[in-house]
Amino acid sequence: MAVLPILRYPDPRLHTVAREVTVFDAALQRQIDDMFETMYDAKGIGLAATQVDFHQRLVVIDVSESRDQPLVVINPRILWASPERVKGEEGCLSVPGIYDGVERAVAVKVVAQNAQGQPFEIEADGLLAVCLQHEMDHLMGKVFVEYLSSFKQGRIKTKLLKQQKHDRQDQKVA
Repeated sequence: MAVLPILRYPDPRLHTVAREVTVFDAALQRQIDDMFETMYDAKGIGLAATQVDFHQRLVVIDVSESRDQPLVVINPRILWASPERVKGEEGCLSVPGIYDGVERAVAVKVVAQNAQGQPFEIEADGLLAVCLQHEMDHLMGKVFVEYLSSFKQGRIKTKLLKQQKHDRQDQKVA
């Protein structure tokens, strides 16, 4: 297994719409394993394949406090979303250090496939519902900051580009 580099906003590859997964083989399982290792290493609760520059409809999630309930979600579709919505603070591994309020459905019902290609449905509320919606946005090429005002988006973009420039300069010195 390997820790993969996570794309950082405003990298244009984060806006790539992911393709459907059609082959469920050892290479896909390696990708899943690498994504879990990457997510756990980064202290995240969810990771979409788009965030690691793998543009297929694949998400890994673990919202458990004990970090021992991995969930693989392939080719997900929302079958139902509650009309009740709640605004909660979200963060993202592709937008490090930035947290802001995003309005999401309180509950969702999702149909997807597991790592072997078998279909399943999941009904989720709370943190899992938010995580599913957030990661599925990534598969559609959308980053959570795009729900914010254009003013906030501009500030976030400037801050992250400045941080990336600083990080590159630090790497040159080291």
